[in-house]
Formats: sequence, C-alpha cells, structure tokens
Amino acid sequence: MTTASPRYRTMREALALLDDTAPGRFEITKEGIVHDRPAPNRPHELTVALIRRRLERVMPDDLLAHAGEPDVESVPEGIMRHPDVMVIPWADMEGDGAFDPRTLVAAVEVVSRSNPDNDWVGKLRDYPLLGIPAYAVFDPRTESGAVFSDIHPTPDGPRYATRKNFFYGEPVTIGAWTISTEDLPAYP
Repeated sequence: MTTASPRYRTMREALALLDDTAPGRFEITKEGIVHDRPAPNRPHELTVALIRRRLERVMPDDLLAHAGEPDVESVPEGIMRHPDVMVIPWADMEGDGAFDPRTLVAAVEVVSRSNPDNDWVGKLRDYPLLGIPAYAVFDPRTESGAVFSDIHPTPDGPRYATRKNFFYGEPVTIGAWTISTEDLPAYP
C-alpha cells in the first residue's frame, strides 16, 4: 500500500481492527468510511440472486456475475467498494487481494433500506472514478432503477454521461446484456 495516502492507510487499518467484530459491511470513499448496517432483508438478497442468475444466462462463458468477496479497491484513488453484483472476467478472479476495479465490466447495486444514498449518490460518484463502464441500480423501495454508462470527464472528475431509467417489469440492459425485471421483490 505504498501508493496509499496516509488518510487511506489509517482508514484501512481501522477497518482491519473491526474485522468481523462489527456487524455490517464497511467501504471507504473520498469522504470517509461508510457503514452499511445489516438488516434481515430477504427481498434484497433475493433481488441480488435473481439478477446474478439472469445475467449469467445471457453473458458469454468467460464472464461471471459475482456476488461475494473480495472488495473492489483502488489504492491510488483511496476507494474501496463492495458491489452487490460485479460482472468480471473469470480470469480476473484468480489471485489474492481486492479486485482491480478496471477489470469489472459492470457493477450492480440493490438499494439498501439502511443507506440508500450510498448507492444513489456515493457509488454513482465513485464507480466512474474507478473506471467501471456500467453501473445499474435496482431500488426495491420504488420498484424502479437506472443504468448509468458512458464515462466522460467533468470538472468534478469522471462521471456517467448516460442514464436509462426503468421500472420493475420492463427489460433492462446492463452493458451488452438485457435481462428481465419481472417478479423482482419490493420492500414491504
């Protein structure tokens, strides 16, 4: 972590101390540490599973819709995120440590009840900065979402130029693949 800023190193060390002792998931952004507290949430996990399965049915065999560890990390940018689903080449699953965000083809988030701004604001800012070409947000609160793509430079840093909104029940295209949003669960 020699290219990490002292601030980022300190945050990573703090997270290492919390390793498995505090509930939830921790991420690092330019603003600091984000704590996504867990809540028993079958609709969230079911949505993640359905999206993974639907993506894998239409993607080529050399790609994986992965939901799990490790994180996606850019030490020079000082950002560590954990997408709900990441589309990544199988070959980039090998090795140790966090995934290089430049290997991701797409990131998918299912909005959490505890911290919706993390998905709609923070990750919408961070994912183009990390070079992730497509970002899809599924929001079970509103039964809708959006897919962001076409990274372009702005005075505030790289941002997505294209936003395509969708409602549950409509097909949605993430990267080069179109999947159904039929029967995705909503939050009660």
